[in-house]
Amino acid sequence: MSLQLPPLSLYIHIPWCIQKCPYCDFNSHAVKQGIPEQEYIAHLLADLDQDLKLVSGRTVSSIFIGGGTPSVFSAEGISQILHGVQQRLSCSSDMEVTMEANPGTVEAERFAGYVAAGVTRFSIGVQSFQTAQLKALGRIHDCDEAIRAAQLASSLPLNSFNLDLMHGLPQQNVQGALADLQQAIDLAPPHLSWYQLTIEPNTAFASRPPVLPADDTLWEIQQQGLALLQQHGYQQYEISAYAQAGHQCQHNLNYWRYGDYLGIGCGAHGKITLPGRNTILRTVKIKHPKGYMEISRGYLDSQEQVLAEDRPFEFFMNRFRLLEPCPHSDFSAYTGLPLASIELAIASAVQQGLLHNKPQHWQVTDKGARYLNDLLTLFID
Repeated sequence: MSLQLPPLSLYIHIPWCIQKCPYCDFNSHAVKQGIPEQEYIAHLLADLDQDLKLVSGRTVSSIFIGGGTPSVFSAEGISQILHGVQQRLSCSSDMEVTMEANPGTVEAERFAGYVAAGVTRFSIGVQSFQTAQLKALGRIHDCDEAIRAAQLASSLPLNSFNLDLMHGLPQQNVQGALADLQQAIDLAPPHLSWYQLTIEPNTAFASRPPVLPADDTLWEIQQQGLALLQQHGYQQYEISAYAQAGHQCQHNLNYWRYGDYLGIGCGAHGKITLPGRNTILRTVKIKHPKGYMEISRGYLDSQEQVLAEDRPFEFFMNRFRLLEPCPHSDFSAYTGLPLASIELAIASAVQQGLLHNKPQHWQVTDKGARYLNDLLTLFID
């Protein structure tokens, strides 16, 4: 079977932030001696130039500017980036352009400038509305700044905005977690990312672990929080993503549907389908800003082909994060493999109650969603 082209997105990484949070394992670097904004923009666009050959003739359906904290860049800088992208790539007329922002870097004039530059959606990293929790998480904003940021986003001519909120925070109880969630809901964001704090390797929390809630508390937070979200019209469509009708994040949907994406900037990852070569290519850019901006080195740190035997696991690792049905046809189209190649794994998943196998699609069961790792291991060759 031959590969088919999925939709294409673009990820742009801006690696700087005001300070590194102790739970963060993203490629972010605290500002020490100013940000080389113009130099970095030039490198971003040169990086994109080198990747254009991989996506010739294709149209970008979404852009996500992540970090770090992209809102440490000026509105003029973001405008330069987006204008440069549009000069180089065909972009859909209804393209979603998301930009991450932190409440501690939000100013009304600056946000309006980002919208004028072409941003259609903000993702605001609130994490908590409680002063003690914000301090424990190393955040630079306070509760009032978080509320003002959401109110400002609501007042702008955006298509949507997201609030990023954590639960399972150090020594957090059920009441505290639900109070945070209720405050977020009261601000009426069209989209909420609500997820549990996890301790990741190579972070400050990994070196000095905080005391986290017990498992039964975490379960109670999850169950009561889900009920609260549903009560206010938020529908869960992915493990940690909740949206009002019509406000799902299109960029992330493309990731989870095993779509393609170019990745430019420090440490950015890309996935590109090349049907003529029956190849799925993964790329990673140089991680550290200093190395990335050394012209003599180029921008690519590594690239590898996704082997045929690894494609089922990769496909379902992304696709089964979504609560929507997964069409059988998508598997063959985006992996280039016949359904017969996974029939034993599918049969085992159905037998274990992890998956429904319908005539045209698969649907993860409630048990499968809860034991997702067990489901996914069935597709490891």
